[in-house]
Amino acid sequence: MRRIRTNLLILMTTVATSAFAAPRIHFEVSFKEPQAHYAEIKMEISDLRQDYIDVKMPVWTPGSYLVREYAKHVESVEACDADGAYLPVQKISKNTWRIASNKNSNVTLSYRIYGFEVSVRTNFIDDTHAFLSPAATFMYVDGMIDHPATVTVIPPTAWSAISTGLEPVSGKPNTFHAADFDILFDSPIEVGNQDVFTFEAAGVHHEIAMVGGGNYDKERLKTDCATIVEEATRIFGVNPNKRYVFIVHNYQSGGGGLEHLNSTVLGASRNGYQNERSYVGFLGLVAHEYFHLWHVKRLRPIALGPFNYDAENYTTSLWIMEGFTAYFDNLLLRRCDFLNESNYLQALSTDINTVENRAGNKVQPVALASFDAWIKYYRPDENSANTSVSYYNKGALLAMLLDLKILAATQGQKRLDDVLKMAYNEFYVKKQRGFEEHELQSLIEQVAGVPVADIFQAAHTVEPLDYNSYLNAVGYELVNLNDGREQADLGITMSTNDGRTVVTGVNRGTGAWDGGINVRDEIIAINGERLDANGRELNRVMQTASIGDELRMLVARDGKIRELKITLGKDTKGAFSILPLQNASAAQEKLGKIWLSLD
Repeated sequence: MRRIRTNLLILMTTVATSAFAAPRIHFEVSFKEPQAHYAEIKMEISDLRQDYIDVKMPVWTPGSYLVREYAKHVESVEACDADGAYLPVQKISKNTWRIASNKNSNVTLSYRIYGFEVSVRTNFIDDTHAFLSPAATFMYVDGMIDHPATVTVIPPTAWSAISTGLEPVSGKPNTFHAADFDILFDSPIEVGNQDVFTFEAAGVHHEIAMVGGGNYDKERLKTDCATIVEEATRIFGVNPNKRYVFIVHNYQSGGGGLEHLNSTVLGASRNGYQNERSYVGFLGLVAHEYFHLWHVKRLRPIALGPFNYDAENYTTSLWIMEGFTAYFDNLLLRRCDFLNESNYLQALSTDINTVENRAGNKVQPVALASFDAWIKYYRPDENSANTSVSYYNKGALLAMLLDLKILAATQGQKRLDDVLKMAYNEFYVKKQRGFEEHELQSLIEQVAGVPVADIFQAAHTVEPLDYNSYLNAVGYELVNLNDGREQADLGITMSTNDGRTVVTGVNRGTGAWDGGINVRDEIIAINGERLDANGRELNRVMQTASIGDELRMLVARDGKIRELKITLGKDTKGAFSILPLQNASAAQEKLGKIWLSLD
């Protein structure tokens, strides 16, 4: 009797499972008109028996904190059942379409996407290749982000390669699998004739897909990228991937990168690989995006995952995520010997000059810059330098201060590397969640044995940073080479084009700011002397001017002539440089060597 009941239970379970099979979602991507920058998408939804199905297009992509409204490039949305009969589709919000599925078990949604924007975060399609940013390409069923999906790519006959971090489906050509839509949206796809080569490093198979040609040396790239991979992996002690893909878009002039779970997209100048400075800059981009493999994609603030793809995902911690990464990218180059000591210190000094000479640094705390990334960082205007600061370079400087403080407090036994490794294991591996800012602060204090509230508080204020209280401990000092300099400053930036000298920026607190010069003013004459085609008259006047001098400036504004009287102020811009500390002790010098990877 018990055996019969068991068999009956198995039969009932089998019938129930068959009747209520898990929904399946499959995409097919094809290119009928790539020369017109279009791709055709079919989204097949099976075993989801509902009166209606809402499908949505993300409004942003993780890692790039701006609502980009990807739905604006969607057109010709149609749906049909398994027999090809059309189903009504209604757009009910800016990024949501409702399909009247009427409990059909098989629904196919078809739409086209337009892509012609050169960036690492948007679609670009032409007759030579297609780069697909998944968040800008694939819709998802509302409430089903955690469901798996498969994607089949049908390239034009002239295209031969597909590069993506997605897992291939065995036995199905050009078909890939994502365990859920978070992974799908984090796996860009390059389709075309890219030059693909590979290397092994840290036990991981790496693929480099070079798009657009270039004067790169494959063997050098493989060797140098492997060196960076090994050094980055050493920090965290483990590499979480079995396979990693670099998609590199080579342009006449290009740059930028975007991190993904097991891949990255980089922009580069196709003829810059033989220039040593440009090449090292590219390696810095590689180091930055690869470091994100741990720091952002796995170790992250709670606010950065799981994601809401419909709206902004706010966090005050991008100074930690992007800033720390911006610190470690150059530090990795130093440790790999791509930067010597002088070059590395110059890179840090450049960040200090950028931050300290920006008026917005005295207006916007870097934590607020993170929170406001959605409305400010990716939408700069002519006044941004006066109102905002970058969480990249100021965050990198705060990371430097933390590193130095930990080194000094532990006599060189610990540093920021140890904190990140511990945080990775604590939050990503053990707790499988993001962290709160105060939790990271507590962990740093546990490692260092001293409070670091001073640095964390500095992220939330505009108080000046006391760099030397940290640098001196490792045998270095920050020197302002402009100290004591008395030089007049007008306070504008200009561009000269077609014989017209036009104001492009006005610096807060300067004579130009107080005197009413506007961006887009055309400067016609100064002190009664007309400017020449290159604006040299203004340069001549400034070379002999003194603080307190009054200039009469004739400008054209919106077609009207105006004369403005400008009183010159003192140039307050610093020229900062990190130099060895005079009479440093042996202990300070030892810490400095550890910091700069010289010991």
